[in-house]
Amino acid sequence: MATYKGIKGFNIQTVSSDPPAPFAGEVWYNSASATVKYFAVIPEAWSTGGNLTTGRNRTQAAGTQTAGLLFGGYPGTPSGVATEEYNGTSWTNGGNLGTGRYSAAGTGTQTAALMAGGSPVSNATEEYNGTAWTNGGTLTTARKYTGGCGTQTASLVFGGETGPPAPAVTATEEYNGSSWTNGGNLGTAVERQAGSSGATQTAGICISGKTPTASPNTPALTQEYDGSSWTNGGNVSNARISGGGAGTQTATLFFTGAPVGSNGNLTEKYDGSSWTNGPNTINLRNFGGGTGTQTAALVAGGDIPGSSATVTTEEFSGGGPATFTVGTD
Repeated sequence: MATYKGIKGFNIQTVSSDPPAPFAGEVWYNSASATVKYFAVIPEAWSTGGNLTTGRNRTQAAGTQTAGLLFGGYPGTPSGVATEEYNGTSWTNGGNLGTGRYSAAGTGTQTAALMAGGSPVSNATEEYNGTAWTNGGTLTTARKYTGGCGTQTASLVFGGETGPPAPAVTATEEYNGSSWTNGGNLGTAVERQAGSSGATQTAGICISGKTPTASPNTPALTQEYDGSSWTNGGNVSNARISGGGAGTQTATLFFTGAPVGSNGNLTEKYDGSSWTNGPNTINLRNFGGGTGTQTAALVAGGDIPGSSATVTTEEFSGGGPATFTVGTD
C-alpha cells in the first residue's frame, strides 16, 4: 500500500499554522487546530443543481448561485407568472408576476429584482421585494427579446425587438428606480442577446445575439457600455443567440445558446478584452435563465433536446486553488 512518504519522499509535517504557499497535493497536520489539511487545485466545472418546480423556457433570472431568482417564461400559465427562489440547493415558489410574459430583461437580486419588457411585446416594468411584485416605471420603447443588467434602482435595458416583423433595435434605456430615460444607442442592433446579471448601468455588456438586417445574422461581437455610449469589445469565439450571462463587464461568463446542436453547451469567459473557452455545460440548452458571477454562475430552465420547457438547473464553479480539512470537506 502506497504511503504519503513513499509518494512524496517525506512524512506529513506538523506545523502550528498553515503554510503560506503550499504546493498542489501537499498534506500537513496543523497542531493549533488539531486537523489534517491538504492543498489542491480544483478544476472548473458545471454540476447539477435542484430542479425547478415549474419547467419553462425564455425565462429571466437574477441574484446569485446561492440566492437566485427565476421569473416569467414560456409557455403561458403557469410559467408566465411563476417566480421561484433558489437557496443553492432547491427551488421554492415566490410571489407571482402581475402580468405573465417571457423574453424580458431581468436584473437585480433575489429580494430586489426587476423585470422589464417581454413578450407579448410589452413596456411594463415590475419590481420584486422578496415576496411580491409591484408595477414600476414604463419603458419608452416596448420590446421583447431584450438584454439587461444592473440593479433594481439602476438598471439598463438594451436592444430587443419591437414586434414581428420589426427588426432588432439599438435603443438603450436607464432606470433610476422609478422612471426610464434614454441612454446611448447600441452600435449594432441585436435581439436574443445575452446580458450579464452582475454588470452595471455604467459598465454594461451585450453579448452576441441576432441581427436580422446584418451579415452575419448572428454576430460574434461584444458591446460594452460606459454609462453614456457603447463600444465594441473582444469577439466571442462562438456566436450564438439566447445564451446566458453572469458576472461583470470585465469578468463575464457566457454559456449555452442556439443553435442547440452545435453551441448549446458551450461556455466562454471574458476578462474585459478577450474570450477564452471554459468547460461545457452538462445539457445542451438555450433560452435558459442565467445569473451569478464568473466563478459561481447558475442556469435554469430553457429548451433542451427532448424537453421544450425543462426543470433542470446547473451550477458553475470557477475552481482554483484551495485548502481542505480532512474529514470535513
